[in-house]
Amino acid sequence: MDLTTGPELDAFREEVAAFLDTAPTDAIREAGRKLTSVFSPFDEVMEWHRILHRRGWAAPAWPVEHGGTGWSVEQRYVFAEEYARRNLPPLLPNGLKMIGPLLIDLGSEEQKQQHLPGILAGEDYWTQGYSEPGAGSDLASLSCAAVADGDDYILNGSKIWTTLAHRANRMFMLVRTDSSGRKQHGITFLLLDRLDLPGLQIRPIVGLDGLPEQCEVFFEDVRVPQSGRVGAENEGWAVAKHLLTHERGGSTSSPSLYRFVQTIREAAAVRTSPFGGRLVDDPVFQRDLGELEAEVASVEHVEKLAVSGHPISADLAFPSLNKTVSSELTQRLTTLMARVAGLQGLPQQLQALHVGSGAALLSDDFDLVALPYYLNSRAASIYAGTNEVQRDLIARTVAAR
Repeated sequence: MDLTTGPELDAFREEVAAFLDTAPTDAIREAGRKLTSVFSPFDEVMEWHRILHRRGWAAPAWPVEHGGTGWSVEQRYVFAEEYARRNLPPLLPNGLKMIGPLLIDLGSEEQKQQHLPGILAGEDYWTQGYSEPGAGSDLASLSCAAVADGDDYILNGSKIWTTLAHRANRMFMLVRTDSSGRKQHGITFLLLDRLDLPGLQIRPIVGLDGLPEQCEVFFEDVRVPQSGRVGAENEGWAVAKHLLTHERGGSTSSPSLYRFVQTIREAAAVRTSPFGGRLVDDPVFQRDLGELEAEVASVEHVEKLAVSGHPISADLAFPSLNKTVSSELTQRLTTLMARVAGLQGLPQQLQALHVGSGAALLSDDFDLVALPYYLNSRAASIYAGTNEVQRDLIARTVAAR
């Protein structure tokens, strides 16, 4: 299946390529080359977000009336291919691919007018307040409480794994507004339009890759307006499930997965096999990389079916399927990256882990990013709902037919 060629698409590809070859600064390109996470280095990627916004290309999938490009699904796929080919840093997803689409679908007109322009322009960064110390995979067990008081809620409790909360100025979160009955009932979806509130404290967490990407957030009698509620009080579980369909299946993953394959192949071309000769010519390495590349090709085929209007795109199981397969492929590809770096890369890898924030921007060397990327990707099968939960959702969807 070829959805990405033809006279009009070829001309579009040339336009995209010309822009992507000239618009990013050197710092933005460096941030993309040395990426060690699905979340790009904050300052560089927000600058790139604003550059894309000025071109009108920050949110290709958004409706035109809210600032989208109006591109066809084929054009969006071409853009994703050219983007990944240049190792450019992916824009942070929380605004453009999660809360933005949710507000377009379910937000009030006032909420759309208040928040969508800042998301689109790269002026606001939204962190996600879902997980808690006692509510991760079993998210419905959350207990961070919101008690109504006049036109406000008063928040008490905590959140954890709130990505880049220490760099955020906005938060979307789930809170407990009723503790009686089913645990899924009594959850409310809430927007916080500022994080410098009295009683709100943010503490960064240094991860296995040495970077403070995740945070804890504590709420002690924090007062926020009820106007930030999305949907009805106590009905936030349905709102959160709607958002997760965007988080799990709102973009194509195969162009980025192919980038892993190419990066690994290029690194193996200049490394020696344990049995002599180039690693890239070693039959065991060729088998391992070939198997992964074949699986990436399978993902690409399914994603092209989806964007071409095939019924799979409307299948309720597709977001869970896409998230599970792509996240596990990412883990296996980054495992192979770490194998290719091997012991000879260990000193630089250890340096990256101990230098701390910004370590992924120290060098061009493949060895520097291989281990941090491997460690960071261990979370890929956990975030957006663990893959065990995704398999259960797939099974329930299929069994219900």
